Amino acid sequence: MTDAGYRRCVTTRREFLTTAGAGLLALPSFLHAQTRPGIFRFGVIADSHVIDGYYKGPESNPEDSESIFLTSERLAAARDVLNSLDPPLEQVFLIGDYFHDYPSTDLEFYFTHDTRLDRAKALTDGFRMPVHVGFGNHDYAVPKVSREASHELFRRKFGVAPYYAIDHRGWRFVHLNNFLGATWDAGDARYNKGVGSLGEAQLLWLDAQLADGKPTFVFVHFPLSVVQPTEVRDLGLHTLLKRHAGTVQRVFSGHWHRWVDEGRTYGPPHLVIGATRYDPDAYLVVEVDTQAGTHRLLNLHLVEWNTHFSKPFVSSRPERVL
Repeated sequence: MTDAGYRRCVTTRREFLTTAGAGLLALPSFLHAQTRPGIFRFGVIADSHVIDGYYKGPESNPEDSESIFLTSERLAAARDVLNSLDPPLEQVFLIGDYFHDYPSTDLEFYFTHDTRLDRAKALTDGFRMPVHVGFGNHDYAVPKVSREASHELFRRKFGVAPYYAIDHRGWRFVHLNNFLGATWDAGDARYNKGVGSLGEAQLLWLDAQLADGKPTFVFVHFPLSVVQPTEVRDLGLHTLLKRHAGTVQRVFSGHWHRWVDEGRTYGPPHLVIGATRYDPDAYLVVEVDTQAGTHRLLNLHLVEWNTHFSKPFVSSRPERVL
């Protein structure tokens, strides 16, 4: 489908959604609500796949080959919506595949040329709130580029560690990295890049983070069904999530580029979100009530399950509330 065709399709879908029932589709009241004490909001996005002029395709199928050239535009569109929300978001979390692959295996190339890393950073620097980036599989190029080299690039370009946690208003937000274990070690007999693993050091770190008991959101690029359940003795991401199910409020993943609700198979509720690569409306807005210790996903009702797409969170015109 051409970009013009995509836009006609999306525009038609959105026009229908905003006009169906002669205005009976009303915006939820929470869009107009004032911030209450103890309430804050954050955003979640995934799989932006930003490219640059050095990109060489094609991708594996026509849809992917077409979408890759629209990734910057769609991330910018998502950013503009998230920047416009009132009450404003206080944080945004991007669950990997920040950019799309590596145009060079030479580390210094990225400090002497304007690349997709610089373009991705320029786009997220345009958010009005902090954007916390995690690693996706396309943010690595194992085995051509070592994991250590990628970590050095992320440190120097973005100030980002391979995995980390931040605390905000008494809640914890953990960016995990499912590319540090044996399944992503090219020299290991268990090497299989289709399976995620964390490695013992990260698992022990996560156990300590969750043992603090702070209500926690976990971000990990691969959906849990393709992450190794246990890695060292009985220690693994699945076992830790079940052990700390009362602490982990929700797990968010990307990678599949479509919306999938994985339920409570792994203990805490687990949601795989769509990709801004395919739809600028593929984001989540999460509201946290620090006093009640609860959260809700404000635009989950707009998701088109098992597709790339979500309906737009905000309307370009006022709607009649029944």
